[in-house]
Amino acid sequence: MATDFSFDRTLRRPLIVGGIALSALLVLAGCGDREAEASPRVTAVAEVVRQDLRLVAEATGELEPLRKVEVKSKASGEVLETYVEVGDRVEPGTLLARIDPRDVQNSYNQVLADYEVAQERLTVSEAQLRRSENLLASGVITDQEHESRSLDFANARAAFVRAETSVELARLQLQDVTIRSPMTGIVLVKDVEEGQVIQSASGSVSGGTTLVTIANLDVVQVRTLIDETDVGRIQAGMPVNVRVEAYPDRRFTGQVEKIEPQATVQSNVVMFPVIVQLQNADGALKPGMSAEVVVTVAERQNTLTLPNNAIVTFNEMRTAASVLGVPDSRVDLDQSAFQQLTRELAESRGQEVPEQAVMRGGGDAPNLQALREQVARGEISQDSIRALMQAAGAARGGAGAGARGGQAWGGAQQSSGLAARGGDNDMGRPGVVFVRSADGTVSPRAILIGVNDWNNSEVLIGVEEGEEVLLIGGAQLQAQQQERNQQMRARMGGGLPF
Repeated sequence: MATDFSFDRTLRRPLIVGGIALSALLVLAGCGDREAEASPRVTAVAEVVRQDLRLVAEATGELEPLRKVEVKSKASGEVLETYVEVGDRVEPGTLLARIDPRDVQNSYNQVLADYEVAQERLTVSEAQLRRSENLLASGVITDQEHESRSLDFANARAAFVRAETSVELARLQLQDVTIRSPMTGIVLVKDVEEGQVIQSASGSVSGGTTLVTIANLDVVQVRTLIDETDVGRIQAGMPVNVRVEAYPDRRFTGQVEKIEPQATVQSNVVMFPVIVQLQNADGALKPGMSAEVVVTVAERQNTLTLPNNAIVTFNEMRTAASVLGVPDSRVDLDQSAFQQLTRELAESRGQEVPEQAVMRGGGDAPNLQALREQVARGEISQDSIRALMQAAGAARGGAGAGARGGQAWGGAQQSSGLAARGGDNDMGRPGVVFVRSADGTVSPRAILIGVNDWNNSEVLIGVEEGEEVLLIGGAQLQAQQQERNQQMRARMGGGLPF
């Protein structure tokens, strides 16, 4: 399979070969044009060939750990010893550093002494309460005196509980002077050395002093930004190839993990963060490396292809014919041809024809010849023409979307998105090519196209391998359309009616 790893931050797009798609009125206005009978002006010809197509989204980003932890101490004081260096691999519980324990040891000794006193007071108070109960039963003391003994016992028990809690807290603080690793990973940064005085993370408003930074590098990720026009065709799970400058001849494979919902604006361009995950069992990938990411959006192997500048939309067909010098008498292609191609493609795949695919064929399109005659006789107004064409466009649905200019037509957005989601269920989009027969005559032919890359488009049905098609220069096509628009304005006495 052919693979291209030239990198760019934007999605590869097909060349735009058309300008603004001709409106239906241009076809109507052409009724007075005299059909040319000259031979076609053939400037360039290409063959229908089989090759691999690969549509990719390319961007750059930076490698970063999937999980990174800054280890801080809950205890303040002087760092007595450190046990790791940058690059060391640690496991959960690995000893990292030890803090001077004198302050917390003194606190522990004090609360331990308070605990022993509270325990003794509770014992004495409990004995006094039992004697008080016996004396009260014998009538030696009053109820008031017994209640006083009961209150003393309750206070002694509360003091004992507080002392017990303080001892437990002091014991934990004593353990906090020994810093251990919370996870498996690699020491990325070591921020302290022996003799440095650090602040507690829990007792400082600044958040405390970071001792070391640990990251798990078994799985790394690339955070890259992709333009909003391209992100719609990228989905979680898509395969990704990544290249880093440290290993120019090595390709790392991963997949799209997720597309973050919050956009970022850079130079007035809306971008979305896309996260790509990579397995890094050998540790070759390091955080901070610049990465060039290639997301495979769609791929076709050994498929029929045509150059993008051989394809025009249905509405650009007559303009393209004028550029190529094809007589109007040979430009008799009807939109029902797309409907027939869709049916044949579905039958060849053993599928049912989707209703929207049938509608886009244009079977309900207005009879253009009849409309031209009605315009000539003054039987129909421009407003009525506009209403008819708008209604036909709404009925055709997909064909209308495909015919709205070169960008919507030739762009990879629709084809790649359909290919990524539907695979062989994609019924393609309509297009027109000019085929040169063996005797040299040129005529338009309807085709359905699938995915496309920067230069070529996949042909699902409509032409055969080895057939020759004419290439159409985008500048010539646009110039011809502008000339027709000017002629239309002159005939209408002003701007185009719609």
